Parts: sequence; C-alpha cells; structure tokens
Amino acid sequence: MSDYLHSLLALAEQSGLDAVGVASAEPFAEARSALEERRGRGLASSMQFTYRNPKRSCDPAAALPGAQSLIVGALKYDKISTTDCEGMLARVADYAQRDYYGDLRAALEILAKRLRDDGYEARVLVDDNALMDREAAKRAGLGWYGKNTCLLIPKKGSRFVLGSVVTTAALTPNDEIERTCGACNACQEACPTGALDTAGELDARKCLAWLLQAEGIFPREYRAALGNKFYGCDDCQDVCPVNSLGEQSSQKQNDGPEQKNELASVAVLDLLKLSDEELLDRFGRFYIPRREARYLRRNALLALANAAKSSSDRDAAKITATLEKAVRDDDPMLRAHGVWAAQRLGRFHLAEQASSDPDARVREETRRPVPLLEMPV
Repeated sequence: MSDYLHSLLALAEQSGLDAVGVASAEPFAEARSALEERRGRGLASSMQFTYRNPKRSCDPAAALPGAQSLIVGALKYDKISTTDCEGMLARVADYAQRDYYGDLRAALEILAKRLRDDGYEARVLVDDNALMDREAAKRAGLGWYGKNTCLLIPKKGSRFVLGSVVTTAALTPNDEIERTCGACNACQEACPTGALDTAGELDARKCLAWLLQAEGIFPREYRAALGNKFYGCDDCQDVCPVNSLGEQSSQKQNDGPEQKNELASVAVLDLLKLSDEELLDRFGRFYIPRREARYLRRNALLALANAAKSSSDRDAAKITATLEKAVRDDDPMLRAHGVWAAQRLGRFHLAEQASSDPDARVREETRRPVPLLEMPV
C-alpha cells in the first residue's frame, strides 16, 4: 500500500467511517446486465433508483470523466429494539431514524477535499442514481451480497449506508470478497410477502419497503403483512446471523452515551392529525412520491389498521373519529385506504357509507373481504 493511499484510509477512519475500501472505476458490466435483465422481467416495478439508467449507474466515469478509482465508505446505523415500537405506534425502519446519509456524505466530503487539495478531481456520490453503491462496495472488497440482496460486511452485517468518492487518482484496489451465505436462508423465510423467494433477487412488486414509497393504491394482498410499518422494512435484516454478530461487536465497542433516535416512536393517531406542512417538515427527507403528504397519510392509515390491537379502551373513540375523517377525505386514494382500515378494525358502518362513493376504487374496497384484526382477549 502506498503512503498516499495509507494516509487517505487513515483520514477515512478519522472522519467516522466504519469500513472503507478502494475499487477501480471500470464499468460494472455484470451488474448492468443484471439490472437490465431484472427490469425486463418486471422485478423493478416502478422503482427508478439505479434502474432508471443502468448504463450510467454502472459506469463511474459517467459521473466523473477520467475517473480512475472509487473510495467506498460504509457508515453503520443503529439497531432499534422492538420494544421501542410497541403499542399504537407506526414503525420507521432503522436506516431512516436519522439522516445517516447526511453523516456519510460529510465524512466522504473530507476525503474528496483532500483529493482535490492534492490536485485530483473528486466527486461524492451518496444515495444517488448516478452510481450503484452496493456494487461499488462489493468491488471495493467491503463485503458480499446476502440472499436478501444487501451487502454483508464480515462480522459486522448489513446495517450500513454506503457511498463513494469517485476520483481521477489512480489508487490500488482491494480484492473482492469471495463468500456466500451458504445454507442460511433466514432472510427469505422472514420476508412476509415472498419478495426474496429467489435467493439474491428482490422482487420490488412484493417488497414492503418499496411499496411504502411507491405511488398509488397500496396492494391489498400485502396490507395485513405490512403490520405497523410506516416507512421502510427491516425484517430480512433483523434475522440475519451476520447482523447479530455486528450488534454484539458494537455493544462491546460502544462505551459512549447512547444516541437518541429522532423517530424511535411515532404515535400513529397523532401522526394522522398533522397538517401536510407538518408531515413534510417531520418526514420530508423520506422518499415520498412527488413530495405529497397524502402518501404519508396512506401509510399511516395502514399502520393504524394493523396496530390498533395494542390500543386501550380510551383510544376506541379516537380511532373511530380518525377513520370517519379518512373515509370522508377529499382524496379518493385516502378514502380507499380509510375504508379498508375501517373494515379491518370492525367499523363496518363507516365502510358502508362509502358504498356509493363516486370513485370506483373506493367502491371496490367496500365490496372485497378484509381480514378482521384479531384483538387481544
């Protein structure tokens, strides 16, 4: 390793990165073929991230002409205990609890500045359509692809956000890790919708994390499986043995004060009272179709319908009032989800009111059976 590369890696560690590696900036030919093939089979659904233009997202030089190398960084995010999400709460996935990508970008910008100061060109790409970050990290030797398609870092797991510095500096690349998950298929078994039925391949049409970001009506067949998820899904990562190793290691190393998570608890009834402006102010960094708060309300109505079994008697009237407002909303998409939620929670009189709704999607919701939420004895 050259002294210069050694100094860059030391700077990466000082900047707070938990793992760092170097890759060549050659195009990701195999990854591009996989993206195009999966998109052709419809597995990408309407997802655009890296699928929009595989030729660009799999060629670092498209982001920075003359690129020679990638410095790829990984920043760990916190695991939230399940006890933090009990009761009438809407669940936010661990990776969205804080702006981890902002922290990662700041760390990588320190490296990019050093490179620019030394006469090289450098561009930071974090959570960007311009680069397939998982493939960059794999090429940089940070980890291997798990059966859930996440990048697994040895003994640390997949609870990391990934990003790169694309640079014209010619740096010695790391070797890729030749490793697999072997016979373990815990993530596949844990997926509540079968989105991982084929190992190493995600069917976005069934993925709850994607469906919570997608436009339009949430698919009926996956609403009950959603549980109280409001944004994102951690199910396949929660059961991963490599993540368990990473959590044990973090507990041993972390002797500082515990960081408070911004969104550890989101009271779903309170959430549904917020104005559009308040919703976007609180959750505006989430991926929300066209930045429309109506999609946050849609997700919250589904979370309410699946979380209300944890409610107390005193919440019953509040739940009914919330659903009554939803089935009368000006937005037919919200009325449709309000009808489903009302039926699931046994407020059939509210659903019946929508049987003559002017919107066909709402009327359809009143005609189709809904699994009644089982309330505790």
